[in-house]
Amino acid sequence: MIKVFVIDDSISVRNGFQNLFSEMDDVELIGMASNPIDALEVFAKVGLPDLFILDIEMPKMDGLTFLKKINSQRPTPVIICSTLVGSGATMLIDALRLGASDVIEKPKHNVHELFLTYRDELIEKIRSVAKANIHYKKSLELKPKIVKSQQHIREIPSARLIAIGSSTGGVQVLEEIFTHLKTPHRGIVIVQHIPKEFSASLAKRLNELTTKSLIKEAEDGETIMDNTIYIAPGGIHLEVEKRGMKFFIRLKDFPKVNSHKPSVNVLFNSVAKAAKANAKGFLLTGMGDDGAVGLKSMKEAGAATYVQNQKTATVFGMPKVALEMGSAIKDLSIYEIIQVINER
Repeated sequence: MIKVFVIDDSISVRNGFQNLFSEMDDVELIGMASNPIDALEVFAKVGLPDLFILDIEMPKMDGLTFLKKINSQRPTPVIICSTLVGSGATMLIDALRLGASDVIEKPKHNVHELFLTYRDELIEKIRSVAKANIHYKKSLELKPKIVKSQQHIREIPSARLIAIGSSTGGVQVLEEIFTHLKTPHRGIVIVQHIPKEFSASLAKRLNELTTKSLIKEAEDGETIMDNTIYIAPGGIHLEVEKRGMKFFIRLKDFPKVNSHKPSVNVLFNSVAKAAKANAKGFLLTGMGDDGAVGLKSMKEAGAATYVQNQKTATVFGMPKVALEMGSAIKDLSIYEIIQVINER
């Protein structure tokens, strides 16, 4: 039985989750609160849950402060349920960096629709994240580093590519990889499953944390350059095309693939065609199977392909499926992935 606690200042959200959990025979709602301070009082009576559903902006204590507090005591799977957009989305990205596993995008109006339209997706996330392997860093720096000088980032079209797909728990891994890259490095193209309102904030936040690479949200038609990392915009597919000796970003608006938009399979399949052996592919932590077929296409085209290993993955879903399909040469730890990417 999965024990869940909901902390959200919206009574509509709390009631929505209460109704949802009443339909699940493997979930027990052990408590709800409108803010973390009140929740702490309830924990003394019912104990800690297996999973938190947590808002970010709340009275008495915000979600980030609570997340740091609870994970320093006992790392616990967390799903963020938030309406944060724009500048506030940085808080959500930091929550993912602190160990929150996934995000539920809470509508500003008609919250009831969330539990009707996305019922099956919510249930899948709850069941998967409750089993997540949480990695919490007490020393994580939440303040941005000094803005880098773009003059030190060489702008040379990439002759070889790195393609990365990630989902649940992926933000932490991407940060770990990006902050340990050596330059010069190949152009890196990424699909991270994240709500469309947050992909620009993810790119901006990660760009503030490294001085050796330019990290940006991908734009249609741009040339893929060395020392640059391109994150797919939420809500649209990203493909790589080759014209002459250069690789280009193409953003395409067509239906979801493997229940995702952008889809890792779409990226990987395009890289298999465009770059063939001049690419490396990495499928990181995440639930479901998106990316496994595309990674196999890359492998069959001559690319070196890898998945994140079970020990370091938050959710060993996508990598597990890829291994079972024979899509990857090897499973690697985060440290080993960094080493392989840094190999020229």
